[in-house]
Amino acid sequence: MSATPADPTGALHLPVLLAESLEGLAVKSGGRYIDGTLGGGGHTEAILQASGPDGQVMGLDADPAAIRRVQERLSQAIGQGRLLLVHTAFERMAEVAERHAFAPVDGVLLDLGLSSFQLETPERGFAFAQDGPLDMRFDPTSGESASDLLDRLDETAIADLIFTYGEERMSRRIARLIVERRPIRTTAQLAALVEKAVGGRKGQRIHPATRTFQALRIAVNDELGQLERVLVQALALLKPGGRLAVISFHSLEDRIVKLWMREESRDYAPDPSSIYGRRERTPQLSVLTKRPLVASAEEIARNPRSRSAKLRIAEKP
Repeated sequence: MSATPADPTGALHLPVLLAESLEGLAVKSGGRYIDGTLGGGGHTEAILQASGPDGQVMGLDADPAAIRRVQERLSQAIGQGRLLLVHTAFERMAEVAERHAFAPVDGVLLDLGLSSFQLETPERGFAFAQDGPLDMRFDPTSGESASDLLDRLDETAIADLIFTYGEERMSRRIARLIVERRPIRTTAQLAALVEKAVGGRKGQRIHPATRTFQALRIAVNDELGQLERVLVQALALLKPGGRLAVISFHSLEDRIVKLWMREESRDYAPDPSSIYGRRERTPQLSVLTKRPLVASAEEIARNPRSRSAKLRIAEKP
């Protein structure tokens, strides 16, 4: 695995499970691929290299900063007509592929979650290591911020959101304090409020606000809903023999991917009208990873973010 070069800003973004993703996608010379989550462009760059000299990649990202960053980083591939970048949420993948006549494809990659650039930019509001506005939108040019969302929802809805998406047991106590103290405008305000609600950090491995921040980010960007919608589109865009690779970073995402792949690989479908309660059908996928692939100890030491990554791969028959 080659190291990813530094970004022009001086930051460094290491693509997670890079070698495993390329092998899972079976990238070939002249192939066409979609990177639905462009991020720092590391996976896209590797796919371009492996599919050379004439392979093509369409990269999507809801974050305009990601598009600008990769435009600069991979300008040569753009000039050669090998890389097409589109500023859009990946739930519009099928629409964008049709518009640009970029289908069918040999592979689709989804690297879910946040890029290092987003986490390390305080103005984006994804983390609490540095104070910043409580935003959390992947696309800061549209939609409702996390602060706006907390202003709009009632206490019960906030508690349900934090419990469902963050798996936070103290969600009701946190929601009560949020409603009492709102408006909440900065990441530091929210982190301090959650810490006050759930108690100190003594003996805890992670900051007590971590799950709440995760839950808000998922809700603001409708991440799980988008994931469910894009999986169906990715399958439709694949050629026979094409592959789908999905890297997830928390259990809610991984569960959706696992169950969907399992369902699409079955040779039957539920049918209440049948006396057997089901009917035969042709499997739409072949699951290639019985268990998800995870990062090696070496990769985790080099890139701690990869610790929670899980890669699942499936092939269209």
